[in-house]
Amino acid sequence: MNLISKFAVGLIALPLLGFSANAADGVRIEHLGTNNTLVRVDGDAHYLMLPVQESYDDATVNVVVDGKLERTIYVRLAKSKVDYAVPLDLSPYKGHEVVLNIVTSQNRSTVREAKEDACWSNFQLIDTIDVANREKYRPAFHHTPIYGWMNDPNGMFYKDGEWHLYYQWNPYGSKWQNMTWGHSSSPDLVNWKHHPVAIEPNGLGSVFSGSSAIDTENSAGFGKDAVVSMYTSAGVSQAQSLAYSLDNGETFSIYPGNPVITLESEARDPNMFWNSDTKEWTLVLAHALDHEMLIFTSPDMKEWTLQSSFGKGLGAQDGVWECPDLFELPVDGTDRKKWVLLCNINPGGPFGGSGIQYFVGDFDGKTFTADKDADGNVPTKWLDYGKDNYAIVSWSDAPDNRRTTIGWMSNWQYAAEVPTKQFRSANTLPREISLFTGNDGQIYAASTPSPELSALRGPKIVDTKSFNVKGKGKTIALPTENDGVCEILMDVMPGKSDSVTLTFSNDSGEKSILTYAPQQETLSFDRRESGIVDFSQDFPAVTVAPTFNGGHTLPLRIFIDRASMEVFANDGKGVMTNLVFPTTPYTKLTVSAEGAGAKIKNLKIYSIKN
Repeated sequence: MNLISKFAVGLIALPLLGFSANAADGVRIEHLGTNNTLVRVDGDAHYLMLPVQESYDDATVNVVVDGKLERTIYVRLAKSKVDYAVPLDLSPYKGHEVVLNIVTSQNRSTVREAKEDACWSNFQLIDTIDVANREKYRPAFHHTPIYGWMNDPNGMFYKDGEWHLYYQWNPYGSKWQNMTWGHSSSPDLVNWKHHPVAIEPNGLGSVFSGSSAIDTENSAGFGKDAVVSMYTSAGVSQAQSLAYSLDNGETFSIYPGNPVITLESEARDPNMFWNSDTKEWTLVLAHALDHEMLIFTSPDMKEWTLQSSFGKGLGAQDGVWECPDLFELPVDGTDRKKWVLLCNINPGGPFGGSGIQYFVGDFDGKTFTADKDADGNVPTKWLDYGKDNYAIVSWSDAPDNRRTTIGWMSNWQYAAEVPTKQFRSANTLPREISLFTGNDGQIYAASTPSPELSALRGPKIVDTKSFNVKGKGKTIALPTENDGVCEILMDVMPGKSDSVTLTFSNDSGEKSILTYAPQQETLSFDRRESGIVDFSQDFPAVTVAPTFNGGHTLPLRIFIDRASMEVFANDGKGVMTNLVFPTTPYTKLTVSAEGAGAKIKNLKIYSIKN
């Protein structure tokens, strides 16, 4: 997706700006000991660039303004080399004395040794920053932060024609730390505008995940139509806090009565919504280590009553339970409605690391009851069968009763090690959730690309009505423009074949392989030779999704970006999201069949607009 910057801030490789080897004018370094240094900012500039080396531990950077501690941030300050630099915005402190009181964690035997750290000669004062992308794997059409680390999507809401997306963001490096709510907005889920940070850490701790809702009746007393957000304040312990916005989510005020929910054990990621049936607010809170979800109600978003818990002993119980979402949907082809409880877990996903399980059932306003299968058990169901979709939650107040979701496109097994530095992590494409009935009588969730995504399509490169394939296969050229990003649609008619294979490859022999096995009703994704895979032992993998199609014709819709493939089979009944890092873009699609011939119909390949 196109990213439109609202403010000139970026993550910069220092040599690109021609920085000198000595600290800039206006920056004074005073070493107080082997692990304590003062950086005095005497110059008049917009940003102080902080030099980062990712392989080292965080330094504690206390920002002192006029002798008072203003904030504390954590930065991997460079010791032996500078990987990149991150900006500290000095504009709020203009006209004041600014000192960074820095405590480093690396052991040094003498002050002389400490003085040799690379960071001290590379602090720089700058007024404007070049935000040009310097990453070959930055997506062309997925939302990413301008720079730095991103994980869970947070607090999303739709209001006055704009989709607002907040996210867990580290403004001071491309690994997890300094959790704040970053903010982007879009009129169409395709073009995104970045905004200044929305909610920052305070005395109660970092700002972890949460949700937002529009208070149309002013039940909280913050103002009619205020955007009210609840998030986890993560300090020594975790508690739930409120913030509110009176300018459509642009700026937030922190509720002075925080925290509004405290427990004696770890709980996080509050997700709240207005229940029109019970005329009160409902909140689902992840009781992370207890593998359950807690359900609260409130008349005013401030005073919450615990009503019930759900989940102990049910579903996948590994790791921690996180990022819940609870909503009601119609069941396709029926006059029934059912409730869906999303439960993101890590680790314990179907193919290792992170994953999204969900439960279908009934909710009476206080208690969620999951449906059981024919054997009387609550089945484990997965929303995505790839390795790289996590923390998925939905927008509140989406138009036309849509249940529109977005996820974090990575996996905690290797998110900090993927081969990027200017930024780390993208979001999945926005998706619509619906319910269908499987052949076993169970109700399942389907996930399809949001309709707005058709606007991404550029010229149609391939438009073929049908062709037959056998063992040798047929090869089709993929688009070469814009690093080969594209959308592919086709219907796979397996006939009597044992399997039909789609191989996406380049001239370097790197390949990602999709295999449809009609007898097993499965679609697999093999990325073991997809490109760069050696940054983590957990990255090379084969993932397998059910197709729910009885082994018949399989409709496929595939989105290929510079570092990802999202596969939607059988109208989203089987979905796989997987990162891939080919050293050069895939240029060929080869389709083959084993056991007998097969047919491909309605093959269309669209380039993606730049």
